[in-house]
Amino acid sequence: MEAYKPKSILITGAAGFIASHVANRLIRNYPEYKIVVLDKLDYCSNLKNLSPSRSSPNLKFVKGDIASADLLHYLLITESIDTIMHFAAQTHVDNSFGNSFEFTKNNIYGTHVLLEACKVTGQIRRFIHVSTDEVYGETDENAVVGNHEASQLLPTNPYSATKAGAEMLVMAYGRSYGLPVITTRGNNVYGPNQFPEKLIPKFILLAMRGQPLPIHGDGSNVRSYLYCEDVAEAFEVVLHRGEIGHVYNIGTKKERRVIDVAKDICKLFSLDSNTTIKFVDNRPFNDQRYFLDDQKLKILGWSERTTWEEGLRKTIDWYTNNPDWWGDVSGALLPHPRMLMMPGTERHSDGPDEIKSLLSPPNNVNNPSQMVTPLSKTSSFSATPPLKFLIYGKTGWIGGLLGKICQKQGISYEYGKGRLEDRSQLQLDIHNVKPTHVFNAAGVTGRPNVDWCESHKPETIRANVVGTLTLADLCLENGLLLMNYATGCIFEYDSNHLEGSGFGFKEEDSPNFTGSFYSKTKAMVEELLKEYENVCTLRVRMPISSDLNNPRNFITKISRYNKVVNIPNSMTVLDELLPISIEMAKRNCRGIWNFTNPGVVSHNEILEMYKAYIDPSFSWVNFSLEEQAKVIVAPRSNNELDASKLKREFPELLSIKESLIKYVFEPNKKQAK
Repeated sequence: MEAYKPKSILITGAAGFIASHVANRLIRNYPEYKIVVLDKLDYCSNLKNLSPSRSSPNLKFVKGDIASADLLHYLLITESIDTIMHFAAQTHVDNSFGNSFEFTKNNIYGTHVLLEACKVTGQIRRFIHVSTDEVYGETDENAVVGNHEASQLLPTNPYSATKAGAEMLVMAYGRSYGLPVITTRGNNVYGPNQFPEKLIPKFILLAMRGQPLPIHGDGSNVRSYLYCEDVAEAFEVVLHRGEIGHVYNIGTKKERRVIDVAKDICKLFSLDSNTTIKFVDNRPFNDQRYFLDDQKLKILGWSERTTWEEGLRKTIDWYTNNPDWWGDVSGALLPHPRMLMMPGTERHSDGPDEIKSLLSPPNNVNNPSQMVTPLSKTSSFSATPPLKFLIYGKTGWIGGLLGKICQKQGISYEYGKGRLEDRSQLQLDIHNVKPTHVFNAAGVTGRPNVDWCESHKPETIRANVVGTLTLADLCLENGLLLMNYATGCIFEYDSNHLEGSGFGFKEEDSPNFTGSFYSKTKAMVEELLKEYENVCTLRVRMPISSDLNNPRNFITKISRYNKVVNIPNSMTVLDELLPISIEMAKRNCRGIWNFTNPGVVSHNEILEMYKAYIDPSFSWVNFSLEEQAKVIVAPRSNNELDASKLKREFPELLSIKESLIKYVFEPNKKQAK
């Protein structure tokens, strides 16, 4: 089936939690789409949630209510809306027990007004209605198969009843009037920007304040939790690949008891769960379990990417860094907040200045000493200190560039004085500098190239293996994250990763290139570093920068060779990726990352750019790998690395060819004039 391509999308409720992540993702990934956001700025909405997109020309925000028929008609016509993504709803179950009429008004009547406007204008090509797993009602505790999309709807609380009612209207408009509707039903979602009436952000903020975590009943209720960015990707898939008239569950089979969620949060804040968790009166009715069959959406190509541990850590980090995002939320943090946080309470926004202030970054915490900071895997202190980097590799290319980036970003840093193999010197560096993060850009690549390593094997082992492991071990002892610049030259094209196939090696793939001793040492140390949970390994390949006079620059090298081979390879544009590595340190990224720009580029393609942008008279001669082998000591690695993991974390990351033009050739073209 051909992918659907919208032109102008109306997203309702997109200043809220889930919809803001979807809106930001679509704006970021599809600049050709016009995104119109409609939100009445209820108590659980915040324009700051759209801050990542505030400068985007394809975003338009409209403050208004979906219950306003005139406004909806006006927007659909004047903005040429062809697609609706309907998120706007009251969603907190506790509130529905205390003010159920407000839920009927928003969730049923509001949806009805929107459907009628779409019917009257007759221009909608997709209407995606966002529902919930709660419409299925309680799942049997012993069920091994989750509710599928054709399961009976048996809602048990006022909130889920209004969502089921809205679904019936959507289905009716699809059948009676031919409205192209799609419905989604999702598990619980968590992550940054969520209003703290919900379980996870409430527990995080209470833990930050050193207050008890209230659990309804005995905490045995089971829920499935999905990280917000995974859910945003699911909606991206449904938008483009979902079939009209179908329902899609957005779920996970990884379930957690509420009490286990509380214990996990206590652990990350170094709190005693036995004294921190407080059991309170249960809801009037509290479903024991919701369990979904998510196979249908997986067939479309979606799958959950974020582990519970990773997602919870990111969420805690966000709330720790943005404690005042929602202002005074003391009412929402009560065990039963429904009488204080009533739906319909709007965030006032009377003019452009207020809109502007809501889109500006949040204020700093006035009194940080009153906040409890979660214990990360890399630190043992209770307050977040200013960044201070300890960098190894001062005389190297990458190490030198890291210092310049730190200066530009105003980050305090010092270069390590000790040699990597000398544990006592490294310990002294850590003691004197007191860093928050350590960066290792030291090591041996060879002088002038990797052939040197073939005749200097002990020196190569000491620097690349012993030294790196010593530094990693000391960082672990001192509770420090180590950002380790490694290499992707540990793979070569094979039958499963053919040259030009587009199938790159992933982070979990085992190295298959042993042609050079340099690559052997790098593969060896990468495998051993997997045992150190405090290490972030960045696989750099054929590094390139805008400094075309640097002899280590891959472009500089091949432009000076008498002959070059012509093979597509993954490469790293340092001007773009080194700042990203610093951001990865701030985000506490761990594990192995293919640290290259997405895609591949061949030697000839680079030299053609060089000729077009730098030297029109430049020429070169190709030769084969067999001919190359006669003039080098050790074979060279040629491969494509799959950079999709890095792209997901940093969606703005450019492809290799785009990055070369933007960061290398365009700046040098201007200098050459």
